[in-house]
Amino acid sequence: MAAQSGRPGRTLIVLTALVAALIGLMALGGTWTPKLGLDLRGGTTITLTAQNTSGSGSIDPTSLDEARTIIQNRVDSLGVGESEVTTAGDRQIIVSVPDVQEDRLVEQVGQTAVLRFRAVYSAEQVTPPVAPSEEPSTPAPSGEPGSDESAGAPSSAPSSTPAPGASPSGDNRPLPGLPTAPPAPSTPRPTAEGQGTPPDQAIGYQPSEADTADFAAFTCDQAGNQVDVSDQPLFSCNREGTEKYLLGPTLIQGDTLTGATAGIPQSGIQWVVNLTFNSEGGTAFENITGQLAQRSEPQNRFAIVLDGETISAPSVSSAIPGGQAEISGSFTQASATDLANVLKYGALPLAFEVSEVSNVSATLGGEQLQAGIIAGIIGLVLVVGFCFAYYRGLGIVVVASLAVAAVITYACMVLLGSSVGFALNLPGIAGAIVAIGVTADSFVIYFERIRDEVRDGRSLRTAVETGWRRARQTVLIADAVSMLSAIILFILAIGSVKGFAFTLGLTTLIDVLVVFLFTKPLMSVLARTKFFGNGHKLSGLDPGHLGVKALPGIRARRPGSAAAGRAGSAPTPATPVATTGEKA
Repeated sequence: MAAQSGRPGRTLIVLTALVAALIGLMALGGTWTPKLGLDLRGGTTITLTAQNTSGSGSIDPTSLDEARTIIQNRVDSLGVGESEVTTAGDRQIIVSVPDVQEDRLVEQVGQTAVLRFRAVYSAEQVTPPVAPSEEPSTPAPSGEPGSDESAGAPSSAPSSTPAPGASPSGDNRPLPGLPTAPPAPSTPRPTAEGQGTPPDQAIGYQPSEADTADFAAFTCDQAGNQVDVSDQPLFSCNREGTEKYLLGPTLIQGDTLTGATAGIPQSGIQWVVNLTFNSEGGTAFENITGQLAQRSEPQNRFAIVLDGETISAPSVSSAIPGGQAEISGSFTQASATDLANVLKYGALPLAFEVSEVSNVSATLGGEQLQAGIIAGIIGLVLVVGFCFAYYRGLGIVVVASLAVAAVITYACMVLLGSSVGFALNLPGIAGAIVAIGVTADSFVIYFERIRDEVRDGRSLRTAVETGWRRARQTVLIADAVSMLSAIILFILAIGSVKGFAFTLGLTTLIDVLVVFLFTKPLMSVLARTKFFGNGHKLSGLDPGHLGVKALPGIRARRPGSAAAGRAGSAPTPATPVATTGEKA
């Protein structure tokens, strides 16, 4: 007795309706292509690693999410679409932006943007530090003979002027200089707030002798080592490195700003950044500028300090009412706009270090996409070729199942891209190629189980059903292992590897769907056809291919019965050749 095969036609209709619904959703959304990742369409990806401003301790998840929101606003202010800012792990933020220069993006997202207003107590013109050369200096070749010739010879023109500070000795060698006292080590300065001068008393700050001595020894190439503590004095330089400042404790914090815009004043030609304070900040700014205006140069100046760097240090001649301030300098339109955007969206609650920057051009992304598609086609052709060579006619089931799986996978990627922002990247394509092998494994398990059932004496139609009941457990276990691996990888991985894990998990679910709703019902339908049901030699289910003498339950005609039938005589009842009974 054949096992119950259910209603395969109805199952196939349900799957067809599901596929039609996915295609209909694509049509409603007007989106027919998946969203591509930056490694396929070109763009810049930056991985930022957060640390507390104190330099130690764990990262507060709330602060990390707040920083992500601020960075997202900064990136959106660049006017680029399809940017993504996501958190990864417990201290990383990944920024993906297409079509933006790498340097500009790094400056925009990595800037902490702690803005403070400080009074200037001393200012000195200095020589800008010389940037170190990346190429090692090589001595110029000399046209003189080699040094061996002159090493032991006295100099033909000995210097008659002794070196400063050197004293002649009896053997004409200078005496060693007298030992000098080592410089006194500077007193370590506080790195946390709470030990200095509060803002309401900062205007009356006077530098100590230690502050004056440390400022005299300070050079602009040491500016990066300074810790900007709000209630402590600060040594800082301007952006050009041509002037250094001794600044007092913070007078006004940047969180009193309510707005920042870039523009050109009516009477000017240079770009500036206009700041707007709230009522508290405006009142404090008016009082401070009024007191500074009564001082002499350079103490009538105040410094606008961003992340420890003096952006501008203007002088004031009278109190500035109205809660408006202006940052001037050698700004371009882009730099003024970027600074205004950074100030507008506030300071980051955490400090960030740029851990990784990857930049892919659109051309390279297109080439990678083409290579990924070619790799997928090659993998698909190999799988289909193997199935036709080994399973013959059953290769039709393989091709049809892979085609259905491909349509569902493509539709899901398109819909997920337009709904939740899923972007197909190069690792995602790798996951889709791996999925071809996962789906092929399901076919192999099912087909081999059918062959085992036939060898055990069951008819083909019965073997299709009983083989499925036993094969589906193995298929589910194998897919469960793949899904578990994908979930663990998705949780632990960062960056583009998540795309591989997500695609692998998605295609594993689709494999289960296709095997249950398409492959098995299709096999039940094909087993009822004459080509497959009677074991045609090209069907892949013929006795020789299955390793049996005859298919169980199939009656063979006597030799000559066909000729007798053609002669018009009554047909002779067929005698079963294979007499093995069904076990199901």
